[in-house]
Amino acid sequence: MATIVERFDPVTITNLGVQMVGDDGTKEAGQKFGAAGSLGGETTLREIIKTEEGIEVAKKVKPQKMDLTVTGHVQVSVLRDIFGFKTDDLKPGVYSYGSDSKGKRFTLTADAIDEFEDVTKLMAFPNCTSATGFVFTIENGADEVALMELTLSAYPDDTKQIYYEALIDELDDVTISDTWHTQFDRTLVESTATV
Repeated sequence: MATIVERFDPVTITNLGVQMVGDDGTKEAGQKFGAAGSLGGETTLREIIKTEEGIEVAKKVKPQKMDLTVTGHVQVSVLRDIFGFKTDDLKPGVYSYGSDSKGKRFTLTADAIDEFEDVTKLMAFPNCTSATGFVFTIENGADEVALMELTLSAYPDDTKQIYYEALIDELDDVTISDTWHTQFDRTLVESTATV
């Protein structure tokens, strides 16, 4: 039986990875996103309000999506895929970005590390897209290379789940942590029913 983790205080975000979804719907093997700077998220909720005689008496909220902000030094190929850079009708080595660019959907994975307890949390957002257009800043004379900031939308997968997490110490199945960043999908984490 795996350990039960009772406290988790994340200090570091690392090991960001992406698994792009091709035009035919096939998920590509995972690759490094780049060097992580930060990862933050906020859930967009839909409110369902019950009123009786004009007075609110109850409310339920349902998660719809998560808005993510990721900063880091992004791999060139990942950046081009996220924003839909293309090479159509261009000489080798030339890419373009324009009004007909269409970014790919992808799974975003990451490790959050509690350095006090030496515990790692695996995180996955299975259905992401860019929420903004391509944005960049280059500053002459800067003391530090600027981190690129990406705003992403994480939508529900086929099972209506937006986010998955697992603390490595709580896992019985080591294949989950071994393949989380390269082959994450629902089947990796789904329990198999016994008959």
